[in-house]
Amino acid sequence: MWLFLAFLAVPLIEIGLFIQIGGAIGLFPTLAIVVLTAVLGTWLVRTQGAMAMGDLRKSFSELNDPTEPLAHGAMILFSGALLLTPGFFTDAVGFALLMPPVRVAIMKYARKRINAQSFSMGGNAQGMQFRSHAQQDENVIDGEFAEVDTSKKPTHDPTRGPSGWTKH
Repeated sequence: MWLFLAFLAVPLIEIGLFIQIGGAIGLFPTLAIVVLTAVLGTWLVRTQGAMAMGDLRKSFSELNDPTEPLAHGAMILFSGALLLTPGFFTDAVGFALLMPPVRVAIMKYARKRINAQSFSMGGNAQGMQFRSHAQQDENVIDGEFAEVDTSKKPTHDPTRGPSGWTKH
């Protein structure tokens, strides 16, 4: 229901803002503002996205919880989509999402509403879990292998007939 209301309300808000702003400053300045915000927004999303990717790489390399950098990256991506959408309301929301304090506030709000059951980064100091044979998962099947020399031509025994695997 909320999604339907958003898809209904956002275009109506945008149309109203276009009419009001276009009537106040004219058609061409309104279009210039829309194009300028798209270009500026694209540049800001690229720089903020690069910083978010750096934070994500750092959290992976230090084996920290990547939840926050991933959420920031997702919000930056969403703000980029909003900034590329023509309109004043979507631009305002997109620019707001590019501000780190706004993203932090959204993360705090989301943490209050989301209940994570469990999260584990591993068992030892390096963040890796190693199992001995006694602790192996019951879904793992141990097996042995032998290398097959494929350089020799296979010999075909005509008395045995063709393999059942090759019959159609």
